[in-house]
Parts: sequence; C-alpha cells; structure tokens
Amino acid sequence: MTEPSQDLQREFVDRDDLIAYLKEQFPAAAARDDRVSSIRGGRRAAEAALARLDPTDYASSRNYLSGTVTQLSPYLRYGVLGMAELRDAVLTRARRKSVATKLLNELGWRDYFQRRYAQIGNGVWHDQGPLGTGYAPEEYAAALPEDIARGTTGLVCMDAFSTQLQDIGYLHNHTRMWLAAYLVHWRRVRWQTGARWFLAHLLDGDPASNNLNWQWVVGALGHRPYVFTRENLEQYTEGAYCAKCPLYGRCPFEGTHADHAARLFRPEPDPGTDRTQ
Repeated sequence: MTEPSQDLQREFVDRDDLIAYLKEQFPAAAARDDRVSSIRGGRRAAEAALARLDPTDYASSRNYLSGTVTQLSPYLRYGVLGMAELRDAVLTRARRKSVATKLLNELGWRDYFQRRYAQIGNGVWHDQGPLGTGYAPEEYAAALPEDIARGTTGLVCMDAFSTQLQDIGYLHNHTRMWLAAYLVHWRRVRWQTGARWFLAHLLDGDPASNNLNWQWVVGALGHRPYVFTRENLEQYTEGAYCAKCPLYGRCPFEGTHADHAARLFRPEPDPGTDRTQ
C-alpha cells in the first residue's frame, strides 16, 4: 500500500477538494472502493448531531428504521465525542429516569464490549463459546457470497441493506442484526466473514462492538442465536421493503421463530443419547 505524504494537507477549498486529495494520497484504498459517505465527519458535525439528541423520542421509536436514533456512533468510534459527554447530554435532556435508561443501556453495552476487547484483544475473532446453532465453525462457508456483496439476492430488504452498508457506511442496529442473521443462518457463512465485511465499510465499525455482536447473532456469546421473521422485519421497517418485494409471501423469512429454529439450527442431542455410538 502506498504510504501517504509525511505532512498531510489540512486546509481545503471544499469537501470535493478534500475527497480528491485523499484519493490521491491513498490510491490503493481508492482503487478498492472510491465511494464516499454522505455522513460528515469532524467535531462541528458531531456537535450538530448531539444538539439534535432527543432521549424521549429515542426511547419510544429507536427500534423502527424511521425512528429517532442518535447516529453518533461514528463520532464515538473515533473519539470526536466522548462517552461521558454523551451520557451527560442524555441525563440533562431526559425528563424521566426511565427515558434516560434506554439510551444509557446502549452506552453500557458499548462500554462492556470495549472492556471485553481490552481483556481479550484479537480473541474477539475467535468464538467465545460453542455456536448456538449446533453447527461446527468449519461447516460455514469462508467466502462472502457474490450476490450479497453486489446486492442481487432478489430479496429487496437484504439488497437494500447491502447497498446502504457500502454506499453510506452506516446501518440502523436492527438492519445490522437482520443482515448478519441472514448471512450466518440462512446462507451459512462464517460470522468472521461478515464481521470483516462490516468493518470494511462501517464508519463506526470497531472490532469490539462489531465482532461481539456478530458472535451474539450466531450464539457464541449468549445462550441462543438470533433469528427474525418477515413480520418482525415488516413491522419495524413499516413495510418499506416487503411492499415492493416480488418474493413477498414466499421469502425465506416467512414463518415463526420456532419454524426458523427448527429449519436453520441443528437440534440439541437428547441428554440420554450416547454420542460415542
């Protein structure tokens, strides 16, 4: 990879000038993917996003893709905003303790993952426990399927999520879980492959929150893997994808959680079964 100049330029005519300069300084990265997110970086953009923070709306609507989320994670990821700074803003603006709790819980998970990462380092790339799916790691494919990477699976929701990941570098938390579950459960791809894919594109991607959440989806960190239903996705996207999907009513996500568990996971052996036979 070509090394950038020792002293990087800091003043630019406009954003386009900045982008052109960075492509010149990092040609290998630009050759790999030259798409630029519409999300602005820097302290000024972070403060503007923080000023829009509404803990009440967040608590009531955060699970919906159209809901109020902070979108502060990229700034937290690179230290443009501090965790304590965000915590104090939440406590100041929340009218009730129960309202503040929703967002503070999410910050608590972020802090937990960072502390876990500090303990195990590159261990975040290794299973923290047996996979909750019943399958062995070697039974999962190592390569990212081309149709997922290109957004050509035919599933309107998954194709849109893949495109957004790569074009914008940001996904709603629910979207991340759905896309991760589709990759590891329905397509049986290694979670590490998905984790690397996310890290290559997410502006807020870090090995702590990213990898340990992927492990939660596959059931290596927690007591059971995560699956979703079409009804679940349709509810929290308010039908934005299902309404225009040609596979509606016959997509792989149709059915109950129990249906998916029976179809996608290997049943636990009977405690009385002799595995040596």
